[in-house]
Amino acid sequence: MKIKSKDYRVHEGNDVNLHKWPTTVDPVYTSKEQYKMLLEDHVAKLSSHQQLLYASNRHAVLLIFQAMDAAGKDGAIRHVMSGVNPQGCQVFSFKHPSPTELQHDFLWRTTRDLPERGRIGIFNRSYYEEVLIARVHPEILRNEGLPDAPQDEAVLWHDRYRSIVDLERHLHANGTRIIKFYLHLSKDEQRKRFLERIDDPEKNWKFSSADIEERKFWKHYMTAYEECLGATSTRDTPWYVIPADDKENARLIISQIVLDTFEGLKMAYPETSVERRQELQSIRAQLEK
Repeated sequence: MKIKSKDYRVHEGNDVNLHKWPTTVDPVYTSKEQYKMLLEDHVAKLSSHQQLLYASNRHAVLLIFQAMDAAGKDGAIRHVMSGVNPQGCQVFSFKHPSPTELQHDFLWRTTRDLPERGRIGIFNRSYYEEVLIARVHPEILRNEGLPDAPQDEAVLWHDRYRSIVDLERHLHANGTRIIKFYLHLSKDEQRKRFLERIDDPEKNWKFSSADIEERKFWKHYMTAYEECLGATSTRDTPWYVIPADDKENARLIISQIVLDTFEGLKMAYPETSVERRQELQSIRAQLEK
């Protein structure tokens, strides 16, 4: 079954109801062997695109991953980007802000790590935490020491959405292509994965009591995600809602969306000038002696 990126895209201006977005769809693979074959094909193509991205040096690509705990962000990043040259790709994870970061605006700590042209940047969580976890837990906002925090929180979130959209519009105009993934996990599947982490000694390190505490706020997070996705998905910097209950299927969908984005850039290797060709032929002649 062919993966169509548009099936997972949140269109600009749409209201988002996550109850209407599936957490599982028919798999695009028929066996584990076919899954591995398809993923290897995607990874090989991504590697070629990454080399071309670096050589052409005209665009940067930023992948943003957001999700509830245990949705598979780490695994998706590890498997999908496994064939990319590490020199041309960097992964950044953003957790609770440090005291220094709290002294700056909410976009400061992530903009420091934006990819330069020719490279791929990956944000495992991102500045979107500032309209997600900061919304679910108001005490985080109080720690940010905002000088003129509006009394109406709706105004605050509206202003932050606008700041994010403006930033992403600026980045797009200057060559950065942003692909945003929300890994849509069901609450029941999260429960199963938490139990696996408890039962498997090799996965115990992945689990903490904080995960269970956050699970209690599931409905609040869904509301925050719905408003965030609807307010910040644009034509140039769209959100994709990825059914995440099947990890393997999610990885194939994500990698296909990334491939489609790369192919839309219409990149080409730099043309060699006449002078450069003559220089290379002269060097070749010397090497052949």
